[in-house]
Amino acid sequence: MTDSEMRVTVWRLFFCQALMQASVVGQVAMAPLVGHSLTGHAALATLPIAIQMTAVMAASIPAGFIFARFGRKAGFSAGAVASFLGCVVFAAGVYYGSFLVYNIGAVFAGIGFGIAQHYRFAASEVASPEYRARAISLVMAGPIISALAGPELVKHTYQSLAPLLFLGTYLTIAILPLACLFLLAGTRLPPPPPRIKDNTPISTIIARPGFVAAAVAGLVAYGTMNLIMTATPLEMMLCGFGVSASASVIQWHAVAMFAPGFVTGRLITRFGMRPIMIVGALLTAACTFVALAGVTYWHFIVGLMMLGVGWNFMFVGATALLATSHAPAERIRAQTANDVIVFGTVACTAFLSGYAHARWGWTAMNMAVIPTLLAAAALLFWQARKAGGAARTA
Repeated sequence: MTDSEMRVTVWRLFFCQALMQASVVGQVAMAPLVGHSLTGHAALATLPIAIQMTAVMAASIPAGFIFARFGRKAGFSAGAVASFLGCVVFAAGVYYGSFLVYNIGAVFAGIGFGIAQHYRFAASEVASPEYRARAISLVMAGPIISALAGPELVKHTYQSLAPLLFLGTYLTIAILPLACLFLLAGTRLPPPPPRIKDNTPISTIIARPGFVAAAVAGLVAYGTMNLIMTATPLEMMLCGFGVSASASVIQWHAVAMFAPGFVTGRLITRFGMRPIMIVGALLTAACTFVALAGVTYWHFIVGLMMLGVGWNFMFVGATALLATSHAPAERIRAQTANDVIVFGTVACTAFLSGYAHARWGWTAMNMAVIPTLLAAAALLFWQARKAGGAARTA
């Protein structure tokens, strides 16, 4: 693949990621509100997001098998189909007023989202080593389009089929994964890797300091972000804000999550992975202090934007660090193990978010984030010392 072909492929992955993420951004703004309306219990409001994230984790293993056996394009196409089915079943749950059907939709949506997480790995595979960090961060910037479009779709369509709120939204966003399928049809992606027998035990792969640091940084980045983000619409509802206000806050949070992707790769190339990840942890910690300072509209926007930038720095850095922790023959297994760990944690935070918010409140949830950030930072310093010692020994 020539340099120009590589760049074209990375940009196609950028737009595929944007299309797949748009429905997820909208879902974050809608799901707690839909869940609350269907059950009447605040503690169950985030259950659909929790189920969706559990499906993201569960999708990692079959996704790894599909990618290894049939290639990236087949896997991503399967993910787009699952996402489409998720939107249709969500709409059915809203139409029939069934919380059970709505949660079944979350399973399909989670499978689609879980497979879409591998777009960042596909970018690292098609890019040359010197362009790899920039390719990863660029593809992860694709959802900036989703950040702008997703909440706008919610705001302009959630009453379109009133009195069934959000039904029109789910029918609209079902078009997005179909557009992704069309774009994938013309995208050149690497064939399945050679089926070389790799005798390295998975326990050896996940015990490497680089893998441990990357996985923990990724799970802390995504877990803390998801814990605060999914509870925000509920806290705003209790503070008297409406759907449009919550959607706007989630919109700016999503912009802050993905917009730095245009520069994060360059920052990593210049300053290194670990310093950028430490800055991300500091921004996430600062978000909690903003959240504790007040519950005005601007406190929510500023806090969640800091949370978004912090997530981007930590998660892009963790993805780049993961790429250095395994041999080429181990990449599918390492990526699969990483996503099972990361999204297993995200699922737990989603299950916990609604209950924790109802039981302990907004302040306690934000304070709980700080110890995990300190642990991730300490682990990065430990891994840096291990890597430095190994380099001196070599």
